[in-house]
Amino acid sequence: MNCKEVLEVLHQLANPEKVLFKEQKFGVVANNALGVYHKDLKELAKEIKKDNALAIELFETGVYEARLLCSKIFDVKYLTEELMEHWLVTFENWEICDSFSMGLFAKSNLAIPKINEWSKRTNEFEKRAAFATMAAYCMADKKADNSVFENFFPLLITAANDDRIYVKKAVNWALRNIGKRNIDLHAKAIEVAKEIITLNSKSAKWIGEDAIKQLTKPKVNILDYPRAIYRP
Repeated sequence: MNCKEVLEVLHQLANPEKVLFKEQKFGVVANNALGVYHKDLKELAKEIKKDNALAIELFETGVYEARLLCSKIFDVKYLTEELMEHWLVTFENWEICDSFSMGLFAKSNLAIPKINEWSKRTNEFEKRAAFATMAAYCMADKKADNSVFENFFPLLITAANDDRIYVKKAVNWALRNIGKRNIDLHAKAIEVAKEIITLNSKSAKWIGEDAIKQLTKPKVNILDYPRAIYRP
């Protein structure tokens, strides 16, 4: 498919009622949205396969779902810092932020430096991208040493006082995912959650208490990564 043909398919799938539903139900407010669900975009991405030139062209159309599709058909091996920054500054809601963070950024060899850099940003969705990428990186790099994630803890503590909903939810998400990697990080994540609670802000209290609640559930799923160490 070329760009024109993909846009034609997207317009065929368009449903204005879905745009309104996503706004009201999930808080997803997007410019130039057609109303196409992720499941349909995933099917379309399977049909297209990886196509970097097409992905970039689709993003530049400014059509919201075309941009989401870009995150699904771009080959992460060719991701550059320039592209990451170009896309990042356009993020207007959590959905597109997470689509790129989980689908591309976390799988890139640039993930860690960008997590560190973006965690200091002031824009809500640029900052969220740091922690959404961090949360996804917990699953993307199954062989990473515990020290990688221990180095993330100070970033989480620093950001825990940010009361913007899409930042604090991502901080909480990242903390929980680190705690699910293995038994050692599980214990350390709970200690960090307790430290975050002492920061004495509403956002920090929620982040810490919810993380502890989720990580101490009887059926919490500890993934044992890296398996070479935790399932020898």
